[in-house]
Amino acid sequence: MQIHVVQPGQTLYQLSKAYGVSIQIITEANELSVENSLVVGQALVIPIIGQYYWVEKGDSLYTIARKFKVTPQVLAEVNGLAINQPVSVGLRLYIPPRPTRNAEINAYIEPRGETVAPPLVRAAQEAAPHLTYLAPFSFRIQRDGTLKAPPLGDLQTIAGSNNVTLMMVVTNLEEQFSAELGAALLNDEQLQDTLLNEIVQTAKRLDFKDIHFDIEHLRPQDREAYNRFLRKAADVIHQEGFLMSTALAPKTSAAQTGAWYTAHDYRAHGEIADFVVIMTYEWGYSGGPAMPVSPIGPVRQVLEYALTEIPASKIMMGQNLYGYDWTLPYVAGGTYAKALSPQQAIDLARKQQVAIQYDYVAQAPHFTYWDDSGKTHIVWFEDARSIQAKFDLLKELNLRGISYWKLGLSFPQNWLLIEDNFNVVKK
Repeated sequence: MQIHVVQPGQTLYQLSKAYGVSIQIITEANELSVENSLVVGQALVIPIIGQYYWVEKGDSLYTIARKFKVTPQVLAEVNGLAINQPVSVGLRLYIPPRPTRNAEINAYIEPRGETVAPPLVRAAQEAAPHLTYLAPFSFRIQRDGTLKAPPLGDLQTIAGSNNVTLMMVVTNLEEQFSAELGAALLNDEQLQDTLLNEIVQTAKRLDFKDIHFDIEHLRPQDREAYNRFLRKAADVIHQEGFLMSTALAPKTSAAQTGAWYTAHDYRAHGEIADFVVIMTYEWGYSGGPAMPVSPIGPVRQVLEYALTEIPASKIMMGQNLYGYDWTLPYVAGGTYAKALSPQQAIDLARKQQVAIQYDYVAQAPHFTYWDDSGKTHIVWFEDARSIQAKFDLLKELNLRGISYWKLGLSFPQNWLLIEDNFNVVKK
């Protein structure tokens, strides 16, 4: 798979000729309309085996080979060159595909109301071939220990026909994540017994194979109570033959405190759970100042800390499938940023006739525009480059896989790049 960043004046016809791929294949892969112009800075995926590289000033076979993690000997051989032959600027070199590795892929999906809306059904159908787990969000714990299930619609059928494991996401959500509900559950053995029995019976009835605890915003003093509950839950859940996983806030040290962090004990979760999802996103969030949602530096910092507490084979990196459109200047408590999909971000840049920029430090695309009332906006989102950077980090750190929040926001390049980088594990 080739990632191509659109340059000024380039057309689909030119790209088709350069890569030897039909216009139709490029448009289908990127969900493009032939009628819509390309956006300068837009990252396209070109479906080819391997990729091409055009030699730049200062390049040699050795520097290019190092960049693409192949040997100079292989690079020379596949391109019919002598190993010590100088390469001229503009020469097109073929880069053979890199070996893929196994990875587990999860995606949360959040139906609203009483049914699963058709766009979410289509999103689940599109993603399912690329998933290990599908996680309907969420089964809400009630005050009596029972569960309120989300609408499931055809999700069970979609999962079954694609050999996808259903993940049962159990939360302490009421209007928001509730510390009060968490405290009531974690300090009442009888309530825990009722909940665990409800979880097991529901999982059997609905064919869920992984029980996933996403219990957040707990009181600091409930840290050990949460650990005890997870040990108890793991005994019950494993006895029934199910997996058990948890969601963790993005911490950078064991000493990190706060409503979202203190009660999440990385070491304990690493010992108890079969795997964890670390929510490495929302640095840029709807109510905060404009910045990348999952900048690569902070993501790396969280994961490198996690590796000191949890085996790499148990860690799934969290990844957002969305971006935000902020109105500037940012005012705390002011207008919330609008969420948008990567495809919507590109469409907005096209409409506003602005080029997409790329922050190589954060590994994130962005652009600025002015609305009809003269207000300045900045959009940070994800594209093929930013996702490939996360995949490279996942492979470097040898993590279990990646977990997406959430389906329903169009990002076709992501699924193609999964297949290019990984053998998706099916249970």
